[in-house]
Amino acid sequence: QVQLVESGGGLVQAGGSLRLSCAASGSIFRIADMSWYRQPPGKQRELVATITPGGSTNYADSVTGRFTISRDNAKNTMYLQMNSLKPEDTADYYCNARVLYPPLNYWGKGTLVTVSS
Repeated sequence: QVQLVESGGGLVQAGGSLRLSCAASGSIFRIADMSWYRQPPGKQRELVATITPGGSTNYADSVTGRFTISRDNAKNTMYLQMNSLKPEDTADYYCNARVLYPPLNYWGKGTLVTVSS
């Protein structure tokens, strides 16, 4: 089992910044990729960014150049630095951890980010 707890959400004005954290515990040695997803109000959940154990990253086009995903393996924590925030970034943000053997996905409970115009 892997437990994930997000923190760092809140209310920010457009153009501002926030940093989200995802603390992992449990069978963390089994974790492969970690990702941030978000679910805007009334919309489906979407992938924001992914980071591999080696530190390779991928981003959704909508956040490229504004968001940075990182991972501190010593602290078992993943981060999402969000800059130049826009109202359309308003969403519940979820941490995801992918385990290969057996193939499982673990989710945190989410943290709300609200960007005011």
